[in-house]
Amino acid sequence: QVQLVESGGGLVQAGGSLRLSCVVSRNDFSRLAMAWYRQPPGAQRELAAGIHFQGGTKYAESVKGRFTISRDGAKNTLYLQMNSLKPEDTAVYYCNVGGAFVSGRYVPGPSWGQGTQVTVSS
Repeated sequence: QVQLVESGGGLVQAGGSLRLSCVVSRNDFSRLAMAWYRQPPGAQRELAAGIHFQGGTKYAESVKGRFTISRDGAKNTLYLQMNSLKPEDTAVYYCNVGGAFVSGRYVPGPSWGQGTQVTVSS
């Protein structure tokens, strides 16, 4: 059974930075597409950033230039570096693995992390 263990969330002031991590317990880590989703309070879950197994990335317009998704195959870990955080970035952030890029859009796979809360104060 796939396990995704997220960490790195917390409370930060506007303009600050956080780095989220997601450790993935799958032997085929290097062949997986992955993504970070987020769910703001009272809203639907939305894609923040996705990364192809070959390294190509996709970002939501709202986070472009501020967030960076990356992966470390040696550590089986997916990252999301979040800079210049804004109050509207407040959400529960989830990692997702095993999805696919279809016509340039990331379609989520069945495996989700437990979520980590990010709160940005103004």
